[in-house]
Amino acid sequence: MVYGAGLRLDKWLWFARLAKSRSAAQDLCESRRLRIDGRVIDRASALVRAGSVLSFPRDDDVIVVRVEGLADRRGPYEEARHLYTDLSQRSPMRAQALTTVSASF
Repeated sequence: MVYGAGLRLDKWLWFARLAKSRSAAQDLCESRRLRIDGRVIDRASALVRAGSVLSFPRDDDVIVVRVEGLADRRGPYEEARHLYTDLSQRSPMRAQALTTVSASF
């Protein structure tokens, strides 16, 4: 993990496995639906730093994560999961469904 000044937002989303591809991350950044610390983002080159809070919609949920670290490559899920802390408030039924699905794997 890198604890430097910052990393491009689209790269961080892809490295953290919150976007399936780099182009999907760029599209999300340019959609004006993603926020860093409450500020609307409209460009993929915006810098993200450790401690920043990101929020964006996905399906019927709003994903809220705190950036814990920066990476220098896209690694496996176990490694990527340490780059952020999930702060999302999910409905109890949705959280239970996610837990049930996770337990079945």
